[in-house]
Amino acid sequence: MKKIFVGAAYYPELWADEEIAADIARMKSAGINCVRMGEFAWGKMEPEEGKYDLEWLARVTDMLHAAGIAVVLCTPTCTPPRWLLEKYPETRTVYADGVRTQVFSRCHPCKSSPVMREKNRAIVTRLAERFGRHPAVVGWQIDNEIFPYNEGCYCPLCQSKFRAYLKQKYGTPENLNAKWGMSRWSLEYSSFDDVAPPVRGRWEHPSLQTEWTRFHCQNIVSYVNEQAEILHAYTAAPVGTDMMVTNLLSYYDVNRTLDVVQYNHYEPASELIRTTFGYDFLRTVKDKPFWVTETQAGWNGSVWAEFGPRPVGACYANTWLPVARGGEMVEYWLFRAHPNGHELAHGALYNTAGRAYRVTQEVARAAAEFARLRKLLTGSTVSSQIAIHYSSTAVINSINAPLLKAFDYRAVLADRVHAAFRHCNVDVIDTAHSLKGYRVVFSPFLSTVDENGLKERIVAWVKSGGTWIVGPMSDIMTEYSSKYTHAPHGFLEEFAGVRQLYDLPVGNGEYAAEWENGAKMKLSLCYSAYELCGAGALARYTGGEFDGLPVVTRRRVGKGCVIVLGSLPCKKDLRRLAGAVPIFKASKNVVLTRRSGKYEAVIAVETQNRPGTVELDGTYRDLLSGEFLCDRAELSPYRVLVLERVK
Repeated sequence: MKKIFVGAAYYPELWADEEIAADIARMKSAGINCVRMGEFAWGKMEPEEGKYDLEWLARVTDMLHAAGIAVVLCTPTCTPPRWLLEKYPETRTVYADGVRTQVFSRCHPCKSSPVMREKNRAIVTRLAERFGRHPAVVGWQIDNEIFPYNEGCYCPLCQSKFRAYLKQKYGTPENLNAKWGMSRWSLEYSSFDDVAPPVRGRWEHPSLQTEWTRFHCQNIVSYVNEQAEILHAYTAAPVGTDMMVTNLLSYYDVNRTLDVVQYNHYEPASELIRTTFGYDFLRTVKDKPFWVTETQAGWNGSVWAEFGPRPVGACYANTWLPVARGGEMVEYWLFRAHPNGHELAHGALYNTAGRAYRVTQEVARAAAEFARLRKLLTGSTVSSQIAIHYSSTAVINSINAPLLKAFDYRAVLADRVHAAFRHCNVDVIDTAHSLKGYRVVFSPFLSTVDENGLKERIVAWVKSGGTWIVGPMSDIMTEYSSKYTHAPHGFLEEFAGVRQLYDLPVGNGEYAAEWENGAKMKLSLCYSAYELCGAGALARYTGGEFDGLPVVTRRRVGKGCVIVLGSLPCKKDLRRLAGAVPIFKASKNVVLTRRSGKYEAVIAVETQNRPGTVELDGTYRDLLSGEFLCDRAELSPYRVLVLERVK
């Protein structure tokens, strides 16, 4: 697409025709050029079984098109109508206690139900036939925030399909028992029919929990793909599904047959700087621009408000950040606050009476700037030579067998690794992603390395010149959350030329270390000590039981090297190990992004509501203000600079 879209979710099914016309006028004044519609409107699309009414939606879509506003149309399968759920109770998910859910809000469907699948296909086909080639429709969203909620469905059909999944994967109960170590505590299964799904809150077997999660994730992928296949038959517009921040439901698996990665996030303003971790991940899933399909406007809320309001300028910066990092759409939730219902207190761009908030003007300002800089933003990309692994398998392992108490895998990666490179371009990748083009790859807390061919690919990549910085706690588990028995690591010891002597999954309270040059090393999270078997030491423990033992090692392998981290160094040391050169020197509250291609610029965004600075290496013109800057640029809270070098 050759433009940047700015918009919001809109629910015309809630409003009278005259209100819709007024809302479209409001959209124009707010700089809105795209809206999402239809995700919860199945009841109005099919008020009775087999009786469809899409004309109301067609009228609104035509009105939007006439006003120059594009539409992302959503399949409504997150919220089947009450008549369907009551007539076919088998379509409703069952909780772990065996109780089938009542019809009370949303996300009721069982993803395995043949009836649910049949009804999904019918409504999606009707939508695709009617709107597949409508000139206003620039994209499609499947379902809404699809995820294995409540640990998945426990209905008899889901349990039966789970056992079939295990049988296909493991072949025999004896093999499963061996892989999971079920002889411990005499837990062996004599038949796959004996396997009962886990219940969160009980002290369940980690391997059982992992496979139960995997089964439901695979079922969701099938659920999405079924709808995508129908849409692809009727439309050339990109198809995606809006997903939440966690990678437990693998972004790579879900988006494999889709066209665009869609993302919903609701971090409060205080965590704005952390959102770049998600953007640097989304950009790599399909190596193309992503869509932010929902983000917070003002405050969140159900029947009470929370996580807000946003300080002056925060919504403006929140609109710019994803576009700076490679997005091409930013949609707020929602356009106009609901007059009633479960989310009565949620913030919006306009209140229930149709009056604008202060954040509305901030979004309009960003939208106008995107239109003015369209050629730059659509004619340049974000290119990186440094990557950080963020694995769906590691997410699952960190939940079911974290080893470190209260360990938050995503937070550690975002705040302690990715944060070291806020003044650099950096990619966040899952294990299936290609390593081509990267100079350095970090793999911290990557519990399972031997998947998606990564083991073989990383070895070849290092030998051809790459630098792999791996650990702590990497290559320590199988795909089913079991430890290796032949060694503490699957293959890392032999490859990296080390032998692990100790592993302590604890937080630091007593261990100290220093680099080989005598500088103190700040240790945090997990402590492994090594014996050198071909590698050299970069840092060693000082004092105590590990005195003199290596904690960071390096080994040359072919044209490259592998660096093993026994503990997580500070951000400064991570940059040094990577040989990372910042785009510019800047204050910690400023995020820098270099855009390159047909057009080139550096985008600076202040993210923490305080003054920031950027030290420039020459004279630049800020394309937003027209100001010429050299030496040192000052950023007021939430200011954005788009810096073009003056030749």
